[in-house]
Amino acid sequence: MHTIKLNIQDSVFDKVIYFLNNLPSNEVEIVEEKTIADDWSHLESEIEKGMKSPMSSKTHEEIFEALKRKYAS
Repeated sequence: MHTIKLNIQDSVFDKVIYFLNNLPSNEVEIVEEKTIADDWSHLESEIEKGMKSPMSSKTHEEIFEALKRKYAS
């Protein structure tokens, strides 16, 4: 058995999944991984680590504004 990882653009995702779903189900298993961005507990953990890090000169407000711009738009 082989395992492959594909990075698929949203514009063709449905087509690729349609193709894979039409292969014999006893020969192909679709295993979809969550991206880290989708895992809120992981994101919260990373934020907490960053807030405790002495390496950043940013303020609490600056960090959260950057996160809002990146993830809440």
